[in-house]
Amino acid sequence: MVRCGTYFLDYLCAQFLADPLKCSFTKPVSGTAFLHFGQILGGQERGALRCHEHTSKLDRWLLTEKQIELVKRAGFGYLRLIPAISLDNPLISALVERWRKETNTFHMTVGEMTVTLEDVAYLLGLRIDGEPVIGVTYTTCDSVCVKYLGKAPDSGYTSGGMVKLSWLKETFSECREDASIEDVERYTRAYLLYLVGSTIFSTTTGNKVPVMYLPLFENFDNAGKYAWGAAALAFLYRALGNASLRSQSTISGCLTLLQVDWCPYANISHTVIPDNILNQLILGRSKTMLICFDKAERHLPDRCLRQFGMHQTVPEEVQRWERKTRGVDGGVDLSGKMESELSEWANRRFHIVEAEEDLDEGDYMNWYLKITRRVVGRPIPISSEFQRMNAALRDIAHVADTLSTHGMDDQQIQSVTRIRYIAHECLRDHTGSSTLVVADSQDEVGKRIRERNGVDGAIDHDAPDEVDGSEYQHGVEEIDEDQLSHGSEENPCEPIPTIDVVHQSSLETSEDVARQNDYSVTA
Repeated sequence: MVRCGTYFLDYLCAQFLADPLKCSFTKPVSGTAFLHFGQILGGQERGALRCHEHTSKLDRWLLTEKQIELVKRAGFGYLRLIPAISLDNPLISALVERWRKETNTFHMTVGEMTVTLEDVAYLLGLRIDGEPVIGVTYTTCDSVCVKYLGKAPDSGYTSGGMVKLSWLKETFSECREDASIEDVERYTRAYLLYLVGSTIFSTTTGNKVPVMYLPLFENFDNAGKYAWGAAALAFLYRALGNASLRSQSTISGCLTLLQVDWCPYANISHTVIPDNILNQLILGRSKTMLICFDKAERHLPDRCLRQFGMHQTVPEEVQRWERKTRGVDGGVDLSGKMESELSEWANRRFHIVEAEEDLDEGDYMNWYLKITRRVVGRPIPISSEFQRMNAALRDIAHVADTLSTHGMDDQQIQSVTRIRYIAHECLRDHTGSSTLVVADSQDEVGKRIRERNGVDGAIDHDAPDEVDGSEYQHGVEEIDEDQLSHGSEENPCEPIPTIDVVHQSSLETSEDVARQNDYSVTA
């Protein structure tokens, strides 16, 4: 699994190097295959991080037309429309192991990448330009909730300056159509607090949100002037930095931005992008300070210029900054404690990174390979982990070997066969044997397939339940060092070349496979 994970992550990196234009983080792909590759910290392994987002219950809020209009005015009209997606914990966990909090970037084998302001604008539809999201902190909830929501939660629903999301939903999720303007505004503020607490500002507590955001929703038009997208990215950067610590077992923030797709903007038309978002995209290349209350994080697009279709240069040295915390003091306006950070944000449009033409990236790669770790691995033997992984693979292989395919269609049979092949192939690698068992001849394999499917290709459900490894082609490509260092000329969105798999039918169990290499591979 470690080897498979390495190939998978390196393959993604090779795709990025081959076509970096608009490579970014959007849609989910499976990260289980390379969880172990990224989960090594100082010789000790931890499990997948617990990922906190609470979007699954957002659709239970029944907003009136008046509320929807207020939500749009506040700047969250697009965010509320984003459906809940399943988070890939192993994928996010593996990415976290590549995170460097000194630069707020992922260190891949071919260079640095990160989530940028441009990604936030495209994917979440939030403002990345405007007033910084900062204000007064609170250590209790009662007074601020009464002022902006009209009522205070019971003590069981609060913890310091945080309120439970469940109280917001139970109390404010359904506003009457004939409600007064004052009540509509209160119910809408409760929804906005729930929305940000479920998505862009989700916390590691799992079910609470700070009430310090409520005053920013007092006036909905003013709320729409804040740079909520920049605040969301500051929050995510801080969460990634915290999660990269060995002691951390959870991660929060807008984790939807960490689900990966390597060609997200390839066919996007600017004609469909709202003008208010389109006009702000230039800030995606701004070297500036991102602010979300006490969280101030550097945005360094000069370290990932390939994401903007530019040649990568050796970046400037990162100016150090202090990561502050709001502490336990209530009623503190953080604006007075973050003057330098606010000044840097105010000058954001004066620090747009520009492209350099006809640039050889060799100097960059020579520099980068000196300051990064290309491989994340254990500095100590992994015999116990090897044995545990072998046992798990044998279990998976046994289930796949004995699973009945009666009643399955072609696609389901191919899926079972694929799982079976991968498990046995990993077992073959782990045995360390270089001997491949001679497989049945291609004629015999083809005969069995024809007997199974019949003349017209339909599945014969009276046929034996054995799944033949040659009934599909498995797409695996091993990325060599030259390809990782110099890129690939192939289109990263095209399918990977295939390998034929031939099953050795005389071996019955996964234990036999572990000893005798159940599969052979033909070019």
